[in-house]
Amino acid sequence: MFTIDDLADRLGSYLPQSEIQQVKRAFYYAEQAHDGQRRRSGEPYVTHPLAVANILANMHMDHQSLMAAMLHDVIEDTGVSKEALAKQFGKPVAELVDGVSKLTQIAFEDKAVAQAENFQKMVLAMSRDIRVIIVKLADRLHNMRTLGALRPEKKRRIARETLEIYARIASRLGINTIRVELEDLSFQALHPMRAERIKRAVSSARGHRRSAIRQIQTTLQQSLDDEALPGTVVGRQKHLLSIYKKMRDQRKSFTEIMDVFGFRIITEDVDSCYRILGVVHNLYKPVPGRFKDYIAIPKANGYQSLHTSLFGSGGMPIEVQIRTREMEAMANNGIAAHWLYKAGQTQHPIAEGSHARARSWIKGLLEMQRHAGDSLEFIEHVKNDLFPDDIYVFTSKGDIMELPQGATVIDFAYAVHTDIGNGTIACRIDRHLAPLSTRLESGQTLDIITAPGARPNLAWLNFVATAKARSAIRHALKHQKHTEAVQLGRRLLNKSLAQFETSLEELPEGPLAVLLAELGLKNVEALLESIGLGTRIAHLVGRRLLDLQHGESPAGKNESRAHGPILISGAEGMVIKFARCCHPLPGDPVIGHLSVGKGIVVHRTECRNLGELKNDPDKLFALEWSDDIAEDFPVALRLEVESRRGLVAELAGLVTDAEANIERIGIEERDARLVTVNLTLSVRNRIHLARIIKRLRNLPHVERITRLGN
Repeated sequence: MFTIDDLADRLGSYLPQSEIQQVKRAFYYAEQAHDGQRRRSGEPYVTHPLAVANILANMHMDHQSLMAAMLHDVIEDTGVSKEALAKQFGKPVAELVDGVSKLTQIAFEDKAVAQAENFQKMVLAMSRDIRVIIVKLADRLHNMRTLGALRPEKKRRIARETLEIYARIASRLGINTIRVELEDLSFQALHPMRAERIKRAVSSARGHRRSAIRQIQTTLQQSLDDEALPGTVVGRQKHLLSIYKKMRDQRKSFTEIMDVFGFRIITEDVDSCYRILGVVHNLYKPVPGRFKDYIAIPKANGYQSLHTSLFGSGGMPIEVQIRTREMEAMANNGIAAHWLYKAGQTQHPIAEGSHARARSWIKGLLEMQRHAGDSLEFIEHVKNDLFPDDIYVFTSKGDIMELPQGATVIDFAYAVHTDIGNGTIACRIDRHLAPLSTRLESGQTLDIITAPGARPNLAWLNFVATAKARSAIRHALKHQKHTEAVQLGRRLLNKSLAQFETSLEELPEGPLAVLLAELGLKNVEALLESIGLGTRIAHLVGRRLLDLQHGESPAGKNESRAHGPILISGAEGMVIKFARCCHPLPGDPVIGHLSVGKGIVVHRTECRNLGELKNDPDKLFALEWSDDIAEDFPVALRLEVESRRGLVAELAGLVTDAEANIERIGIEERDARLVTVNLTLSVRNRIHLARIIKRLRNLPHVERITRLGN
C-alpha cells in the first residue's frame, strides 16, 4: 500500500525538504479530519487524497498544489472551514482547496443544470489560479481508476462527463498523459465489452508485429548514428479509444489501423529535429501532404513536434514524430511543465508560452460565460470549443491566428475582437473579396472590413464554428432586440397617450412607479420592452397610467384624437417584421399586428390572414411607409408560361435589366405546353414591381402573371 513516506521519497527528487515537510503536515491534517470516513471500496478515505497527490508528484507539481490535493475534500466532507485552512496552511493553499472542493450541492430540478452550474464556478476558480484545474484533473483521474465500487448507471454518468469535459480540458491544457488515461477509463466504463475486445486484439497484434517494429526502429536508429545526430527512437502505442474512434468514424478495420507503425524520435534541440527529418525522408519516401510542422506553429495547448508519414519497405505505412526532450515533457505534462521548470528555478519559453496560452483560453471562457444566456448554454459552448482540429491563418499585419477546422470569416473576426466581429460587413481573403460564410484554410491571409453602424446577422449562427463567435452573436442579437423593442414600445405608448394629449415624457414619476410595482417590473425600460415585444398592449398601459395620475378613468377626454400612424422604413430590425404571407412593399396600404414576442408584423391591408385579427382592434396599428426607404423587399409572383428552352435564362436577364434580384425560382410542369414559374424577387417598392411586371407581360410566351399574397 502506497504511504506518505513513499510519496516523500518521490518528492525528494525535485522539492526541498522544507516543502516536503509542509506536504506531510497537510497529509496528517487530512488524515485526522477524515478519521472514520471510508470510500465505497472500504479503504480509509485519506487514501484518495494521497493518491491524487501522487499523480501530481509524477507531474512534478509544486508543494502548494500537493497540499491542496491532500486537503481538497476537507471543506466539504468535514467540519473544517476555509478560514481554518488559511490559518494553518496559508491563503494560497486555502484558495486552491476552495476552488477544487466539490461544490455545495444545490437542489436543482435537473442534474445537468447542477453539473453546468458547478463547471461555471470551476471556471471562475481556474481564472484565479490555474492550478485548480490541474488538481481537479488528478482528482477525477483517481476517481475514474476506482469506479469499480459504483452502480453501473452512476459509472456511465461519471464516465460520460469525464469524456465530454475533463478529458477535453486535459487535451486543451496539453496534459496528454492524463488525457489518454481518462479517455481509456471512460471508454471502458461506457463500453466494457468493446474495450475488452480491442484490448485483447491490441495485445495479440503487438506480439505479431514485434519483429517488424524492431527492424524499423533499428534502421531509424542506425541512420541517426551514421549521421552523428543525437536521438532516441521509441515505438508509439495507440490507446483504446483512439483505435475505437478511428474504426467507427473512418470505417476502418482493426487490421488497417494497426498496420500503421508509429515511432517517436526524441532529440536534443530544434536544429536536430529538422536535420533528423531530412535523414528520415532520405531513408523512406514521404507521403505527400502529410507533413505537419507544429514546432514553427505550435498547437493551442503548447504542443510542439514534427509529424511526417512515410512509405516503408513494401509500402508499409509509417508515422514518425520528431521532438526535443522539452517538447516531450510538454506533450506529456502540458501546462504542468510550467511548474516543473519553475521548481528548478528556470524559465523555459515552451512552458511559459503554454501557461500564457492556457490563461488566454480561460479568459475566453470567462467572456463566453458573460455572454451565455444560462449555464447549460455556456457548457455547450465549452464542449464545442474544446480541442477541435486546428487551422492557422494570418491577419493583414502578419500575426498568426489559430482557429478550429471549419471556421469561417465571421469566426476569424470574432477571434480578433468582439467589436470587430459585430461590425463586420465584408472580408478579403488573400486580397480577394469573399463571402462571410467562407470556410477558411491554413495559410490564408484575411483582412476584415467593418462599418460603424453594422450589426450581427441572425443568419451567421447557421455557419459559425467557434463558441466565442456563437455566444458573442447571440449576446449582440439579444441586446439589439432589446434596444429595438424599447424604441418601438416608446413609440406605441406615446401614440396611445397622445389620444389624451400627453406623452410618456410629460407624465410624473409617481404613476409610473406604482404601475411598475403592480406589474413587477424593474424599470420603465422593461415596461417599454414588453410593449414592443407584444406581451403588453400599449393602449391598456396608457389608460392605466392616466387612471393612476388622475385617480379616475380618462373617459370623456378626446379619445378620437389620432396621433397619426406609425412610420416604418424597413430598417427597424428585429421588432418589426414583414409578413411572408402577403409580402408588403412600400406603396402598399399596410396595417400592423402586434404579435407576442415578435413585435409588430406588417401585413397588406387586403391580406386574408388578417380576418380574425380585425376582431381585436387593440392589437392592430395604422402604419405608413416612411419617405426615406433604402431597403429592398421580397415579393412573390406566379407566371404561367409556354415551355421553351432557355426560359430561366431569359427571365433572369429581364429581371436583372430591371435592376432587381431573383431570390428564389421554382418551375412546375402543368401540361405539355405550359409551365408554372414561381418567382421570389427583391424589389424597391410597388412602382418598381409594376415596371418589372409590365416587362414580363411584354414577353410573347407569358400568358398570366399573379402577385401572390392577396
